[in-house]
This record gives sequence, C-alpha cells and structure tokens, in this order.
Amino acid sequence: MDLKQHIRHVPDFPKPGILFYDITTLLRHPQGLKAAIERLAMPFADARIEVVVGIESRGFILGAAVAERLGAGFIPVRKPGKLPARAIKEIYDLEYGKDALEIHADAVEQGQRVLIVDDVLATGGTAAATAQLVRKLGGELHGLAFLIELLALGGKSRLAGENVYSVLQY
Repeated sequence: MDLKQHIRHVPDFPKPGILFYDITTLLRHPQGLKAAIERLAMPFADARIEVVVGIESRGFILGAAVAERLGAGFIPVRKPGKLPARAIKEIYDLEYGKDALEIHADAVEQGQRVLIVDDVLATGGTAAATAQLVRKLGGELHGLAFLIELLALGGKSRLAGENVYSVLQY
C-alpha cells in the first residue's frame, strides 16, 4: 500500500512557506492506519521493547498502537505542565528560542528497553530531547521510529549514533 497517497499536503501551514504533511487523512483510512502501524513496529518486532514513548501529540496515536502491536507499555512525553505527577524536564533549542518536554519521573524503569515513536522527524529537537529524558531515567533506548522523515531539515543529524527508522521520506 502506498501510504503517501493518503497523506494530505497543506501549503502555508502553520505559517507561510511551510508545507504541512497532514496524517489525519491516513489515520481515517482503516487499511492505511493498519499498514502505518505495522511498518512502524516491524523493525522492532524482535527487539523485546518493553515500553514505547510517544511524543505529544500525534506520537500518542501512533505510539500507543505500536506499543500494543509490540506487546509493550506506553508512556507519553508532554509539553510542560500537562502531567499530573512529578515529572522531569528537558529544554531544547528551536530555530528561534527554546521549548521543553516532560516525562513522569517514574515512567521508565532502570534498564527498560525503550522505543520512541512520533509522526514526523523534522529538525530532530523534540526527538533528541525525548531521548535525553529516557536516558536520564535509566532507560535503554533501542530506537526511534517516525512515520515521516523530512530529509531536507536534517533531523537525523541531531540523532547521530541512534537507531533511527522512518517509514516515509520526503
């Protein structure tokens, strides 16, 4: 199945000059959703992943489904102030300014085998910050899986040395 045919391209969103790849049109397609989840999970089927970490917000959708497919638990990584219990924070650089992500301080156990899942790998900032959070908690990061990788933005370079997998490249 050609997953790209189910992804809507939205020009000038969220600002002029940006071409947004909208996966909601893929998610509503039963066979497309199934194929996307299968392709995200497949390279990690024998990795004995114990928990999947999904990055807010579309990473929640994909990550939870991948976790179920792999027989793993699911952990959300959120913007600051959204988690109800004690959390740890990782601040990272944006093109103009800084942002931050948080994970519950007890989310990952020492030595747990972790897979990070998100919808898009763009500049790599959120993925790198999430990897740092996992490592701060003592998790063993076995890979990062993305539905889409935007090659021109070079996000993979911020994840040097990591096992990075993307289903689709643009």
